[in-house]
Amino acid sequence: MKYNIRGENIEVTPALREYVQKKLSKLERYFDNGVQADANVNLKYYNDKESKIEVTIPMTHLVMRAEEYHEDMYAAIDLVVDKLERQIRKHKTRVNRKLREQQVDAKYFINAETNDDIDVNEEDIELVRTKRFNLKPMDTEEAILQMNMLGHNFFVFTNSDTNRTNVVYRRKDGRYGLIEPNE
Repeated sequence: MKYNIRGENIEVTPALREYVQKKLSKLERYFDNGVQADANVNLKYYNDKESKIEVTIPMTHLVMRAEEYHEDMYAAIDLVVDKLERQIRKHKTRVNRKLREQQVDAKYFINAETNDDIDVNEEDIELVRTKRFNLKPMDTEEAILQMNMLGHNFFVFTNSDTNRTNVVYRRKDGRYGLIEPNE
């Protein structure tokens, strides 16, 4: 893994850089061939004695991202690595579950001819509701207004400027974000 470590209002000392690299390198054990990705790390220090770390690791089919606030930068680094480990384990569990489901489906079709029963365990994640609706073309500002009127944290809409499906969402800092697909 390659590391791109930046600091805002803080000097990235060799000791701090080494600590970040040491902690993030522990994530590589979750991957078979090592990680062929860049870890973008942004360290910030605020005037009110609070530190923030943001880590983004874009990979082929997954973008891992975590941020953490703490008075101590080293503690924030530990906490953000814990978050990333949980994300990786969750993702690997989902991938393995899908593989098992595909194998169970294949066994079912094979055993259907012999009328053998196969026990399938309930999964931890259960889809409990499906919504269908028409996407009204609107601009980003109107989508944010609609989201606020509904009291939701996100809103899916067709962007009238690009004619593509977009998502607006409320960020933790109270501002808004926009998710749009790549061209």
